Amino acid sequence: MSCNRHKIQFLRELIPSFECEPGCHDCCGPVTTSAEEMARLPRKTQAEQDAALQRLDCVHLGPSGCTVYEERPMICRLFGTTPSLACPRGRGPEQMLEPQAELIVHRFIASTRQVLV
Repeated sequence: MSCNRHKIQFLRELIPSFECEPGCHDCCGPVTTSAEEMARLPRKTQAEQDAALQRLDCVHLGPSGCTVYEERPMICRLFGTTPSLACPRGRGPEQMLEPQAELIVHRFIASTRQVLV
């Protein structure tokens, strides 16, 4: 397993989880992610990617929500867990992500080559 994969796993475990409102996709849009995280997602055609981008949606957004929820990128996991990325519907974990942990996650994201999901 690569060094970044270990870091990704560690950072994912730092981010608290919570249940999104069923059917909500307010936070879903075009995002970037590391190449390692992207490699874990199903490949989409260029036409599917172009159509999603035109709608300003994530290519992995389906009729019932995120189709890759268990493997969603780290940036998606952050939505709703920090005051800087608050859920527009007021959802969130019982305890928000610690500010120092958020900083570590953002530093990792900034240090990796990002690709458009």
